[in-house]
Amino acid sequence: MKNCLFLFFALASLSAPLASRAEEGEASKADQRQENQEKRIEQGVQSGELTKHEAKRMERKQKRIGNAEGRMEADGTVTKREAHRLNRKQDHASKAIHRQKHDRKRR
Repeated sequence: MKNCLFLFFALASLSAPLASRAEEGEASKADQRQENQEKRIEQGVQSGELTKHEAKRMERKQKRIGNAEGRMEADGTVTKREAHRLNRKQDHASKAIHRQKHDRKRR
């Protein structure tokens, strides 16, 4: 009985750091994705695929996503549900960037 109890607590203590590392991994993925989106916007302006107005709108959207991420991280952890919501926001922003870059407007 003591061995089972000891094993349970040992496994529980080992799994907690793994969960926090996974959450940290999600946060770092979100940060990297945010950076990639901003680079895509900047590249779009330089190539003429995005107008200054379109770029400003995309940058504001990225800023709102960054603020949302900050609020999610404020308690120290980003839950799977929060990470999923953040990922969906980035998906929508990515599609918007793609649409604006390929809308054939004259620059």
